[in-house]
Amino acid sequence: MRARPLPLLTLVLCLMASLACAQTPVFETKAKQAYLIDAETGTVLFSKDENTPVPPASLAKLMTMEVVFDALTRAELTPDTTYTVSEHAWRTGGAPSGTSTMFAALKSGVSVGDLIQGVVVQLANDGCIILAEGMSGSEGAFAERMTKRARTLGLSVSTFKNPTGLPDPGNTVTMREVVMLARHIQASYPNFYRLYSQADFEWNKIRQRNRNPLIAANIGVDGMATGFAEGYGFSIVTSQQKDGKRVFLAMGGLASEKERVEETRKILDWAMSAFQKKTVFAKGDIIGEASVYGGAASSVRLVTSGPVDVLVPVNNPDRLSARVIYKWPLRVPIASGQTVGTLKIWSGERLLREIPVETAAAVEAGTLTSRSVDALQELLFFWL
Repeated sequence: MRARPLPLLTLVLCLMASLACAQTPVFETKAKQAYLIDAETGTVLFSKDENTPVPPASLAKLMTMEVVFDALTRAELTPDTTYTVSEHAWRTGGAPSGTSTMFAALKSGVSVGDLIQGVVVQLANDGCIILAEGMSGSEGAFAERMTKRARTLGLSVSTFKNPTGLPDPGNTVTMREVVMLARHIQASYPNFYRLYSQADFEWNKIRQRNRNPLIAANIGVDGMATGFAEGYGFSIVTSQQKDGKRVFLAMGGLASEKERVEETRKILDWAMSAFQKKTVFAKGDIIGEASVYGGAASSVRLVTSGPVDVLVPVNNPDRLSARVIYKWPLRVPIASGQTVGTLKIWSGERLLREIPVETAAAVEAGTLTSRSVDALQELLFFWL
């Protein structure tokens, strides 16, 4: 017997003729990978090999901090919780390591509050290891926790073998998932996120400046991390808020620190000036219909939970198109407001947004006759 294909149907919708024109404005970057989104709508403004796995270097510390912020939110620990500096933390990430450090003294006690600032502002490797050992007993155990937490957040590729991002072939992220993580941190932990814009951090009589060079540029950048991996190059994940608009950007594979700053400023300037927001569906708009199996009605109308906005180029926008994707057919009973599929919106060939779609009404089970007809139709579909 033939294997039955996954029955997916797509509804192709034409969106707003006023948005249809020529081509998306061309933008180029020297980065090997890049991903840029609008924070409010989630619209993808630019993408380049964003799903390619790459070494995270210090970008891994975003995941380290997410685990710590989550633990603080759940009262697993407090900012006053104190952890001892082990010899491993001191040698691997402290003063003897020659890497980014907050210079925590061997066998001293450091509070979680100070460790967070050391990692967020200075990307301190010793701070990461001290937190990992204090919370999970070892770097390896904490790294497993990082990966597990990444999966919970929907990051299916990002994998971590240590909390620092120091070289390990098992450390892997993508630019797309790093942006997802950054956006999550900003939205979920606003009180901690503000630390990413802190200009400097003084601890143990040592003052160190924020390692994100764009913080001091006064252009609206307020986070988050930079990295460098031998053989891959320089990377950055950052967010900018300007004129009421926030964007998140991740780029990697840049040749130098200078190029990283130049390319970041260039793409952020472009993001803030080249796009405008358009509403493609208002709240309550019927965006399609889905077939129903065994129901009192043969189909149900589909809506989104609210208005659907996207950012489109100010000049020469592509024609927008959308597809509603759901598993065919829907089976009763179906509740009103039940999430049954996804609305995907494209600008030309570029996927802009994915939005859950809901049923506009409930559908109860139909009569024996209607269910028999539906069963016959499904059988015919299977053999065809």
